[in-house]
Amino acid sequence: MVNRGLHSHPSHGSSSLLASRFRARKLCGSAITFYTFFIFAFSFFLFLFYLRHFVPDEHQHHLPHPHPHPHPHSQSQSRSRSRSPQESSKYQYQEQLWDSPFSHALHSCLKPTAKYKGSQGFDGYLTVRSNGGLNQMRTGISDMVAVAHIMNATLVIPQLDKRSFWQDSSVFSDVFDEDHFIDSLKRDIRIVKELPKNLEAGPRARKHFTSWSGVGYYEEMKRLWNEYQVIHVAKSDSRLANNDLPLDIQRLRCRAMYQALRFSLPIEDLGKRLVDRLRSRGGRYIALHLRYEKDMLSFTGCTYGLTDAESEELRVLRENTNYWKVKKINSTEQRIGGFCPLTPKEVGVFLQALGFPPSTPIYIAAGEIYGGNTHLAELSSRFPNLVFKESLATSEELKAFTNHASQTAALDYIICVESDVFVPSHAGNMARAVEGHRRFLGHRKTINPDRKGLVEIFDKLETGELKEGAELAHLVQQMHKNRQGAPRRRLGSPAGIKGRARFRTEESFYENPYPECICGSRSKLEIT
Repeated sequence: MVNRGLHSHPSHGSSSLLASRFRARKLCGSAITFYTFFIFAFSFFLFLFYLRHFVPDEHQHHLPHPHPHPHPHSQSQSRSRSRSPQESSKYQYQEQLWDSPFSHALHSCLKPTAKYKGSQGFDGYLTVRSNGGLNQMRTGISDMVAVAHIMNATLVIPQLDKRSFWQDSSVFSDVFDEDHFIDSLKRDIRIVKELPKNLEAGPRARKHFTSWSGVGYYEEMKRLWNEYQVIHVAKSDSRLANNDLPLDIQRLRCRAMYQALRFSLPIEDLGKRLVDRLRSRGGRYIALHLRYEKDMLSFTGCTYGLTDAESEELRVLRENTNYWKVKKINSTEQRIGGFCPLTPKEVGVFLQALGFPPSTPIYIAAGEIYGGNTHLAELSSRFPNLVFKESLATSEELKAFTNHASQTAALDYIICVESDVFVPSHAGNMARAVEGHRRFLGHRKTINPDRKGLVEIFDKLETGELKEGAELAHLVQQMHKNRQGAPRRRLGSPAGIKGRARFRTEESFYENPYPECICGSRSKLEIT
């Protein structure tokens, strides 16, 4: 009864006693938590104090890299933690110079749609004479693969250009893996190595297909099969439009360009070895397509920085080259318009202003630089670590490629595609093809100089209106922050240009195969 009464009707004294005991227990728990935290914090402080006073200074900043897979340059990254804020900021910017642009999860896509049907090649044979240098021929051959599909033709292995400026006697199998080319496209078109004997001497239609034509044009050309079993194409470059073609045709062009036209085994093997040797010298490298060569300077009429004798030599070459149609060129207007390749000196100023250090390895992808060391010294004085294929490969390794410009250009192509940063000094066929391939492979970094904008800056340097340093660097970096190979759709012709002229001013399909051959994870193009 007592217990029940106390529990049901407690007196005033007993209730105070219980409350005080409850408060004491609550206070005691909080105190324990507080003192535990205090002791832990004090112990941690003592630990840091011990480290500061007893660990040698040279190891204070060498902490383990937090990333599970450290960057190959993690040692230099850890050392950067001892730099001043200004030095660290500069270092971080230089590291960013090598980073590829964010690709937004885009990836290459070559798979045909469900509606696609391969060509059987039963209507006739298509023979092709490719024209131009290596990359002009590669894009032309890729176009001819698509044309053969549209016309239901059997493609005969194309002839390479032996009459261009380079006078290269290489045949298709010297430059490309012929069997791989045939086999990889067997589901798309029929390809043979040569015409059947009974058709070699027979009549054939000789056609100069109209540049930048669409599917309708080639559908119409099928009427030629009514009279001929063989159609010979005299020129292969730019025979297909860049835009407004069926998705399957565009993807076929990409399969031909990026899969089927693999270089021959000797070229592939040496190219890979040269890339490995470059990597062993310093890890990362820039591939510079320095198009400061005699043929380019003569063709474009660009003589800025040259002597009178050199300018005259280029003029005579242009006059005597029959297939170069334009003979009289105003060099000053060309340069102001941004149509001239950057000079070696201008490239040096440009790369330095971007922030690349003088020790940067730069592979020179080019033939013979016009003026030799006289002009090249204006680049090497700023970037002494210039590398040429002749210094990477032995004379024995290069012996088989001597006097074969297409094969040596293929070596340059491999090294450029595999580089950490690609910089073209001029927007020629090689530059466009490499940029497009790097976009296709995941938007590898390509810094495309704004030559027209840079001319204004270089002229201010010449007159003393602008000095090299922070201001120049800021101008150049701002000018090129959106010219580094980030994903974007292919550009059309500038506003106001009408008629067929607009095709010439469009961005080349092979310079930027997005969106047809580069897709997002949920792109409609993938499921069409």
